[in-house]
Amino acid sequence: MFVSTPTPRAAATLAAGVLAALLIAGCGHDDDPSGATPTAPATSAAPPSAATTAPTPTASPSPSARAADRAIVVTIAKRRISPPTGRITVGKGQLVRITVTSDVSDELHVHGYDLGARLPAGKPGSVEFRADKTGLFEVETHETELVLFQLVVR
Repeated sequence: MFVSTPTPRAAATLAAGVLAALLIAGCGHDDDPSGATPTAPATSAAPPSAATTAPTPTASPSPSARAADRAIVVTIAKRRISPPTGRITVGKGQLVRITVTSDVSDELHVHGYDLGARLPAGKPGSVEFRADKTGLFEVETHETELVLFQLVVR
């Protein structure tokens, strides 16, 4: 009985092919699904030629073209929250826009959705998202540590 073994060159070619297949299969995989930017709507990828031009800054973000199913507006003045802290219920799948104006610079944060927005003093900051997770989520400011409200998604 005669058993043939592959030559070293054939084994190297086979190993290179397997390695190439593994590298190609791994491309585009992202373990972190929370890469969305809440303050800007999603856009399509720019053509390669556009990558060399810098975006033109704007004075303030433009309002979303689509209407939110639920718009929540909060004002903070001298650490007082208006409307007062409480629970706000929205339906699962609704488009929610939270707009906060604070008299001091801060950062808005929506727990559970890991969304945030800068709050320049005296200017509104907003996050907009699809309420696709059910539960109870705190909406707060980071620097002043104020709980603005609890968002209930059902």
